[in-house]
Amino acid sequence: MSKLPNGIQRRQIDGEDRLTTRGSPVYGEPTDGEWRAWDPHRSKLGAMIELGMDHGLEGGETVLYLGAASGTTVSHVADFAGPTYAVEFAPRPARELLSAAESRPNLFPLLKDARKPDTYAHVVESGVDAIVQDVATRGQARVALENRRFLADDGRLLLAIKARSEDVTREPANVFANARDELTEDEMGYELIESQRVDDYHTDHLAVVARPK
Repeated sequence: MSKLPNGIQRRQIDGEDRLTTRGSPVYGEPTDGEWRAWDPHRSKLGAMIELGMDHGLEGGETVLYLGAASGTTVSHVADFAGPTYAVEFAPRPARELLSAAESRPNLFPLLKDARKPDTYAHVVESGVDAIVQDVATRGQARVALENRRFLADDGRLLLAIKARSEDVTREPANVFANARDELTEDEMGYELIESQRVDDYHTDHLAVVARPK
Protein backbone atom coordinates (compact mmCIF):
# COMPACT_ATOMS: atom_id res chain seq x y z
CA MET A 1 0.00 0.00 0.00
CA SER A 2 1.55 3.31 -1.11
CA LYS A 3 1.61 6.12 1.41
CA LEU A 4 -0.53 9.15 0.80
CA PRO A 5 1.21 12.19 -0.68
CA ASN A 6 1.66 15.23 1.53
CA GLY A 7 -1.51 17.28 1.19
CA ILE A 8 -3.87 14.27 1.07
CA GLN A 9 -5.52 13.00 4.23
CA ARG A 10 -8.05 10.39 5.19
CA ARG A 11 -10.85 12.02 7.12
CA GLN A 12 -14.29 11.06 8.34
CA ILE A 13 -16.90 12.95 6.34
CA ASP A 14 -20.59 12.06 6.55
CA GLY A 15 -19.64 8.97 8.53
CA GLU A 16 -17.30 7.61 5.85
CA ASP A 17 -13.53 7.32 5.68
CA ARG A 18 -12.59 9.39 2.64
CA LEU A 19 -9.59 10.66 0.77
CA THR A 20 -9.51 14.44 1.05
CA THR A 21 -7.50 17.41 -0.19
CA ARG A 22 -7.59 20.97 1.11
CA GLY A 23 -9.15 23.46 -1.29
CA SER A 24 -12.35 25.10 -2.41
CA PRO A 25 -15.14 22.71 -3.59
CA VAL A 26 -15.50 22.14 -7.33
CA TYR A 27 -18.19 19.54 -8.05
CA GLY A 28 -20.47 19.54 -5.01
CA GLU A 29 -18.27 17.16 -3.03
CA PRO A 30 -18.77 16.82 0.76
CA THR A 31 -16.42 18.90 2.90
CA ASP A 32 -15.04 19.05 6.42
CA GLY A 33 -13.91 22.61 6.96
CA GLU A 34 -11.23 23.29 4.35
CA TRP A 35 -10.96 19.61 3.44
CA ARG A 36 -12.94 18.27 0.46
CA ALA A 37 -13.75 14.64 -0.25
CA TRP A 38 -12.06 13.07 -3.27
CA ASP A 39 -14.54 10.65 -4.81
CA PRO A 40 -12.70 7.70 -6.47
CA HIS A 41 -15.87 6.87 -8.39
CA ARG A 42 -15.51 10.19 -10.21
CA SER A 43 -11.73 10.19 -10.52
CA LYS A 44 -9.44 7.53 -12.01
CA LEU A 45 -6.43 8.94 -10.18
CA GLY A 46 -8.46 8.95 -6.98
CA ALA A 47 -9.23 5.27 -7.59
CA MET A 48 -5.52 4.53 -8.14
CA ILE A 49 -4.63 6.18 -4.84
CA GLU A 50 -7.56 4.50 -3.04
CA LEU A 51 -6.35 1.11 -4.31
CA GLY A 52 -2.82 1.75 -3.06
CA MET A 53 -1.13 1.66 -6.44
CA ASP A 54 2.53 2.65 -6.64
CA HIS A 55 1.78 6.19 -7.84
CA GLY A 56 5.06 7.68 -6.62
CA LEU A 57 3.46 10.99 -5.68
CA GLU A 58 4.77 12.72 -2.58
CA GLY A 59 3.20 16.18 -2.87
CA GLY A 60 4.60 19.34 -4.41
CA GLU A 61 5.29 17.78 -7.82
CA THR A 62 5.08 19.60 -11.13
CA VAL A 63 2.27 17.86 -13.02
CA LEU A 64 1.05 17.75 -16.61
CA TYR A 65 -2.59 16.65 -16.59
CA LEU A 66 -3.98 15.47 -19.94
CA GLY A 67 -7.75 15.40 -20.28
CA ALA A 68 -8.61 17.77 -17.46
CA ALA A 69 -12.30 18.12 -18.47
CA SER A 70 -14.17 20.36 -16.02
CA GLY A 71 -11.55 20.01 -13.29
CA THR A 72 -12.91 17.26 -11.03
CA THR A 73 -9.60 15.43 -10.61
CA VAL A 74 -7.09 18.06 -11.60
CA SER A 75 -8.43 20.41 -8.93
CA HIS A 76 -7.56 17.78 -6.30
CA VAL A 77 -4.13 17.39 -7.88
CA ALA A 78 -3.53 21.13 -7.72
CA ASP A 79 -4.53 21.06 -4.04
CA PHE A 80 -1.45 18.98 -3.14
CA ALA A 81 0.92 19.40 -6.12
CA GLY A 82 3.08 22.24 -7.35
CA PRO A 83 2.62 23.81 -10.79
CA THR A 84 -0.16 21.87 -12.53
CA TYR A 85 -0.72 22.22 -16.28
CA ALA A 86 -4.24 21.15 -17.23
CA VAL A 87 -4.81 20.33 -20.90
CA GLU A 88 -8.42 20.17 -22.12
CA PHE A 89 -9.64 20.28 -25.71
CA ALA A 90 -13.39 20.90 -25.36
CA PRO A 91 -14.38 24.54 -24.75
CA ARG A 92 -17.42 23.85 -22.56
CA PRO A 93 -15.68 21.86 -19.78
CA ALA A 94 -12.69 24.17 -20.13
CA ARG A 95 -14.89 27.04 -18.93
CA GLU A 96 -15.62 25.11 -15.73
CA LEU A 97 -11.93 24.29 -15.45
CA LEU A 98 -11.20 28.01 -15.46
CA SER A 99 -13.56 28.43 -12.50
CA ALA A 100 -11.72 25.70 -10.59
CA ALA A 101 -8.45 27.50 -11.28
CA GLU A 102 -9.61 30.83 -9.87
CA SER A 103 -8.79 29.79 -6.30
CA ARG A 104 -5.72 27.76 -7.31
CA PRO A 105 -2.89 29.98 -8.55
CA ASN A 106 -0.77 26.92 -9.34
CA LEU A 107 -3.36 25.49 -11.77
CA PHE A 108 -2.81 26.53 -15.39
CA PRO A 109 -5.65 25.57 -17.79
CA LEU A 110 -4.65 25.09 -21.43
CA LEU A 111 -7.32 24.84 -24.12
CA LYS A 112 -5.29 22.42 -26.23
CA ASP A 113 -5.46 18.94 -27.76
CA ALA A 114 -3.39 16.37 -25.83
CA ARG A 115 -2.75 14.59 -29.13
CA LYS A 116 -0.82 17.67 -30.32
CA PRO A 117 1.81 18.45 -27.66
CA ASP A 118 3.65 20.79 -30.04
CA THR A 119 0.82 23.29 -29.49
CA TYR A 120 1.64 23.68 -25.78
CA ALA A 121 5.34 22.81 -25.71
CA HIS A 122 6.13 26.52 -25.41
CA VAL A 123 4.13 26.71 -22.17
CA VAL A 124 4.73 23.43 -20.34
CA GLU A 125 8.17 23.17 -18.80
CA SER A 126 10.26 20.10 -19.54
CA GLY A 127 11.12 17.73 -16.73
CA VAL A 128 7.69 17.53 -15.07
CA ASP A 129 7.52 15.06 -12.20
CA ALA A 130 4.29 13.38 -13.28
CA ILE A 131 1.99 13.06 -16.26
CA VAL A 132 -1.58 12.19 -15.33
CA GLN A 133 -3.64 11.13 -18.34
CA ASP A 134 -7.38 10.54 -18.63
CA VAL A 135 -8.15 11.15 -22.29
CA ALA A 136 -11.20 9.37 -23.72
CA THR A 137 -10.05 8.94 -27.31
CA ARG A 138 -8.57 6.36 -29.63
CA GLY A 139 -4.83 6.00 -29.37
CA GLN A 140 -4.51 6.62 -25.64
CA ALA A 141 -1.09 4.92 -25.49
CA ARG A 142 0.07 7.07 -28.40
CA VAL A 143 -0.96 10.21 -26.51
CA ALA A 144 1.17 9.10 -23.57
CA LEU A 145 4.11 8.44 -25.88
CA GLU A 146 3.77 11.81 -27.63
CA ASN A 147 3.83 13.61 -24.28
CA ARG A 148 6.74 11.66 -22.84
CA ARG A 149 9.03 14.51 -23.92
CA PHE A 150 7.82 16.58 -20.96
CA LEU A 151 8.50 13.93 -18.30
CA ALA A 152 11.61 13.94 -16.12
CA ASP A 153 13.87 10.90 -16.38
CA ASP A 154 12.71 9.78 -12.93
CA GLY A 155 9.11 10.92 -13.43
CA ARG A 156 5.91 8.86 -13.45
CA LEU A 157 3.14 8.34 -15.96
CA LEU A 158 -0.23 7.77 -14.26
CA LEU A 159 -2.50 6.65 -17.07
CA ALA A 160 -6.14 5.59 -17.17
CA ILE A 161 -7.03 3.61 -20.31
CA LYS A 162 -10.72 3.46 -21.22
CA ALA A 163 -11.30 0.35 -23.33
CA ARG A 164 -14.57 1.57 -24.85
CA SER A 165 -12.89 4.72 -26.16
CA GLU A 166 -10.41 2.57 -28.09
CA ASP A 167 -12.83 0.05 -29.60
CA VAL A 168 -16.30 -0.82 -28.35
CA THR A 169 -16.28 -4.10 -30.30
CA ARG A 170 -13.18 -5.64 -28.71
CA GLU A 171 -12.71 -7.33 -25.37
CA PRO A 172 -11.25 -4.85 -22.88
CA ALA A 173 -8.51 -7.32 -21.89
CA ASN A 174 -7.25 -7.35 -25.49
CA VAL A 175 -7.39 -3.56 -25.71
CA PHE A 176 -5.38 -3.26 -22.51
CA ALA A 177 -2.78 -5.80 -23.67
CA ASN A 178 -2.26 -3.89 -26.91
CA ALA A 179 -1.93 -0.59 -25.05
CA ARG A 180 0.67 -2.01 -22.68
CA ASP A 181 2.62 -3.38 -25.64
CA GLU A 182 2.53 -0.03 -27.42
CA LEU A 183 3.70 1.84 -24.33
CA THR A 184 6.72 -0.42 -23.87
CA GLU A 185 7.82 -1.49 -27.36
CA ASP A 186 9.55 1.76 -28.34
CA GLU A 187 13.05 2.34 -26.95
CA MET A 188 11.89 5.87 -26.16
CA GLY A 189 8.74 4.58 -24.52
CA TYR A 190 7.91 3.51 -20.99
CA GLU A 191 8.75 0.81 -18.50
CA LEU A 192 5.67 -0.48 -16.71
CA ILE A 193 5.74 -0.35 -12.92
CA GLU A 194 2.19 -1.52 -12.27
CA SER A 195 -1.12 -1.97 -14.05
CA GLN A 196 -4.46 -2.84 -12.55
CA ARG A 197 -8.08 -2.87 -13.64
CA VAL A 198 -10.20 -0.49 -11.59
CA ASP A 199 -13.64 -1.91 -12.38
CA ASP A 200 -14.88 -1.44 -8.82
CA TYR A 201 -14.74 2.29 -9.52
CA HIS A 202 -14.66 2.63 -13.32
CA THR A 203 -15.91 -0.16 -15.55
CA ASP A 204 -13.58 -1.35 -18.33
CA HIS A 205 -10.70 0.88 -17.27
CA LEU A 206 -7.07 -0.05 -16.74
CA ALA A 207 -4.84 2.06 -14.50
CA VAL A 208 -1.16 2.11 -15.47
CA VAL A 209 1.88 3.41 -13.61
CA ALA A 210 5.02 3.67 -15.75
CA ARG A 211 8.33 5.51 -15.98
CA PRO A 212 10.44 6.55 -18.95
CA LYS A 213 12.89 3.98 -20.30
